[in-house]
Amino acid sequence: RSLCCECGLLIEPNPANMCVGCLRTHVDITEGIPKQATIQFCKGCERYLQPPSEWIHAALESRELLSLCLKKLKGLNRVKLVDAGFIWTEPHSKRLKVKLTVHAEVIGGTVLEQVFVVEYIVNHQMCEDCHRTEAKDYWRACVQVRQRATNKKTFYYLEQLILKHKAHEHTLGIKPIHEGLDFYYANEAAARKMVDFLMTVMPCQYQHSKRLISHDCHSNLYNYKFTFCVEIVPLSKDSVVCLSRKLAQQLGGINPICLVYRITNAVHLIDFLSGQIAEVSSTVYWRNNFNSICDPKQLTEYIVMDIEPIKYKDRKIFPGQGTISNKHIIADAWLVKASELGINDNPTHTRTHLGHILKPGDSVLGYALKDSNINDTNFDKLNEDSIPDIILVKKFYGHNKAARRKARVWKLKHITDEVASMSTENNEYNEFLDELEEDPEMRQNINIFRDVQKHIPVDTSEIDPSIPQITLEEMLDDLVIED
Repeated sequence: RSLCCECGLLIEPNPANMCVGCLRTHVDITEGIPKQATIQFCKGCERYLQPPSEWIHAALESRELLSLCLKKLKGLNRVKLVDAGFIWTEPHSKRLKVKLTVHAEVIGGTVLEQVFVVEYIVNHQMCEDCHRTEAKDYWRACVQVRQRATNKKTFYYLEQLILKHKAHEHTLGIKPIHEGLDFYYANEAAARKMVDFLMTVMPCQYQHSKRLISHDCHSNLYNYKFTFCVEIVPLSKDSVVCLSRKLAQQLGGINPICLVYRITNAVHLIDFLSGQIAEVSSTVYWRNNFNSICDPKQLTEYIVMDIEPIKYKDRKIFPGQGTISNKHIIADAWLVKASELGINDNPTHTRTHLGHILKPGDSVLGYALKDSNINDTNFDKLNEDSIPDIILVKKFYGHNKAARRKARVWKLKHITDEVASMSTENNEYNEFLDELEEDPEMRQNINIFRDVQKHIPVDTSEIDPSIPQITLEEMLDDLVIED
């Protein structure tokens, strides 16, 4: 052992002949490394700037953020980095502290280890994408989604599909208008991706156009704005349509007057007289354009006085007939209007596909086709004897709608706050929520969230127990829950 040449402390021999304390007073291995630095953070998209121009997502105290912080230190390549880690700071303090341990050779080849802290100041800087979003007129492509129909249930369903598949992630802005939504994009490729998604989930057609904004004649560069107009079929669930004779034959001889019982990427039709079902794709629909002759706003409540299922041997079967639904049961029903119950002693007869859920005394919603004023060319060509008096659509669960909606402990999200404010006061939107409770297949395709403003143990004594309700167990098992 030898003495330190500075303080005389007994130490292990080393090339510098100094103790660690004296060595640090003469040499600082972190001299060229800054103890304070600045990083840029975008509040709009919550990303950090990685020079020169890349923006990355990084959580607090994550590997990505630590790597970004170390790259900001210029003199770190002169020493050997042994360890690095974050020191806890307040999340909203706009300060990040990193503790570093480094090695370096000093006088005479002596290896010195030193620990120091670098403080990073988080400055706010808006990224280019957020700049484009803030500049509302800055867009290069627009997707105009329209549905020219009186009933908007199909549009509400499409909104939930967009949210579930996150198809609106790259939009610069979303603007609701009277008949639909406008999506704005920074380039044509993102807009085409949205159009392809809409064509996959809904029966629709689109047209596109472009407008010249500027032109550089020297470099032969053109600047265009692109517009895609997507039109959804003007039909909704529970609408009644009248097909042309040619289209009815192509669909397996189905009855021209059909009921729309579901809309996915095709229009699903059912013949309420025979239970025959058919699918009309978007290509077939726009080639044989037909509209609804009765909309859900015209539904009338009836009371089932008697119902009798039809035996299989008594059904109408012919060669070349299309697919018959196994879920529905054809039955003869005798009905009286709910407003005429106790007054009218002559029930009206009709045939329905709801024989599997109806029983005497039930309330059911339907269309009084004979009493309706219908203006349709295909309907005018039909024989009057083939037109039914009443078309039953669905079973009616209870009259206390306010209590049912009060007991609803779940909710749906919306694309924008403007759409949410328009939907809360809309009776069609509340009917769409009622249909979600009644149709499990439709509920599978969307995300449902717990309503934190309502407590789970709700008093449902005012609600008819026969009303379908989404239970808490179903929400936990099948659906997305937001705490």
